[in-house]
Amino acid sequence: MNNTSKIRWITTTAIFIAMLVTLQSVTKPMGQYVTGSMVNMVLVMSTLTAGLASGVTVALLSPVFAFILGIGPAFVQLVPFVALGNLVLVLVWGIVCSKGLEIKNMAISLAAGAVLKFGTLYIGIIKVAIPMLLTLNEKQAAMIGASFSYPQLVTAAIGGFIAMLIAPTVKKAIQK
Repeated sequence: MNNTSKIRWITTTAIFIAMLVTLQSVTKPMGQYVTGSMVNMVLVMSTLTAGLASGVTVALLSPVFAFILGIGPAFVQLVPFVALGNLVLVLVWGIVCSKGLEIKNMAISLAAGAVLKFGTLYIGIIKVAIPMLLTLNEKQAAMIGASFSYPQLVTAAIGGFIAMLIAPTVKKAIQK
């Protein structure tokens, strides 16, 4: 990677991180389905348009910034699990779509990425973090558990679908 490519990668990745934090802040009052969908869209877009390394970087930093800014996981113990769920999502999209942004590849990524992210978060947070790492009353555990179950499947699918619609155009614009 030459200096121009490195600078382009750093700049594009930084723009996606800034976009992600901004969208999290702006959409938080709109609820989990809107915010989660926008976050997942940015994760997928960074992967499809700037490359897997960019997607991984954005995926791992997203919950850290969200926690620091008070717009993400309420407990620091959940941050690594959210990062892992994000990582799974971008790895699926990055690997399956590595040959190109054909509809078939994106449809496979959409389905597999949403299911695998959901599964990762469900097992990690509901089966491991809540019972083993957090001291919560039953109501708190149920509330956190609810937000890291099926809504994750829905928001990953919505975010992926939005990215499918716009990624090819954005990728062409970034490459120019």
